[in-house]
Amino acid sequence: MAMPAQSIPELMTAEELEHVHLPGKSTELVRGRLLVREPPGTRHGRIAATLAYFVTDFVRRNRLGVVFAQDTGFKIESNPDTVRAPDVAFLAQERVDQVPDRGYAALSPDLLAEIVSPDDRPGELLAKIAQWLEAGTKLVWVIDPRSNEARVYRPDGSLTIIGADGMLDGEDVLPGFACALTDVLS
Repeated sequence: MAMPAQSIPELMTAEELEHVHLPGKSTELVRGRLLVREPPGTRHGRIAATLAYFVTDFVRRNRLGVVFAQDTGFKIESNPDTVRAPDVAFLAQERVDQVPDRGYAALSPDLLAEIVSPDDRPGELLAKIAQWLEAGTKLVWVIDPRSNEARVYRPDGSLTIIGADGMLDGEDVLPGFACALTDVLS
């Protein structure tokens, strides 16, 4: 007797993700597969907002581009689609016109920050960082509140670890930007 064919779930597109509404959940799309998570905790949100404040203040004063808040989606891969949502993202002024009025911008931010949540798995976090860098992000800050440190990833594969008393630096992406990690974490 032949076994019935199993139905393989179809892959979702970025356009379909726009219509997914799961109250109280955060969603991303990874190679066409819906990823549903609990919303980040309160401390996570405070750290993300504090960092967004410092970056936004610098970016606006210097007219360098725009900053995006937590859970703003960016379509960084197609066929199948990947839509990722960093905690803080910066896009340089010369690329701002590529952001559509609706949907997800089909580009990767120039700089972004991910705040490590207690439930984040290291392998998944590293895979996400790799996706961002492969998509064209020039600088990724990963801020870990539990260890009071930040890790800075670059497309050339270099990594810098910043201790609690160190400074986040905008490097070539945000020249002149510097912010004490303790100010972000406090």
